[in-house]
Amino acid sequence: MANLNKLVARRQRRTRLKIKRRAGDRPRLSVFRSGEHIYAQIIDDKAGKTLAAASTLEKDQRSALKTGATIEAASVIGKLIAERAIAQGVKEVVFDRGSFRYHGRVKALADAARESGLSF
Repeated sequence: MANLNKLVARRQRRTRLKIKRRAGDRPRLSVFRSGEHIYAQIIDDKAGKTLAAASTLEKDQRSALKTGATIEAASVIGKLIAERAIAQGVKEVVFDRGSFRYHGRVKALADAARESGLSF
C-alpha cells in the first residue's frame, strides 16, 4: 500500500509540475474523484486561494443526483464549476487532472466545463 501511495504522489507531482510550467497567470482547475463523489476547485497558486469550488457533496447536488459516482454527476459539477468561475471573472484555466487518467468522469467534467464557457 505504501508503494501505491508513493506512485500516486509521484504521478501527481509530475502532472502538477508540467501544469505549473505552462500555466502562466492562469489559475488551475483541480479535479479529485473518489469512489462516491467528484470534486472540482479553481485555485490561484500565486495568491494561494481557492476562487471557486463545486462537488457532489453539496446539499442541492446530493438531493438532485442519485449518486456522485457517475458521468452524469461529473458533467453537472463541470457545468457548476464553470458558472462559478465565470462569476468570479475567470475564463481561462489550466486543467489539473492530478493522478487520474483523462477518462470517464474526469473527461466528462472537463467537457462540461468547456461547454459552459471555460477555456483550457
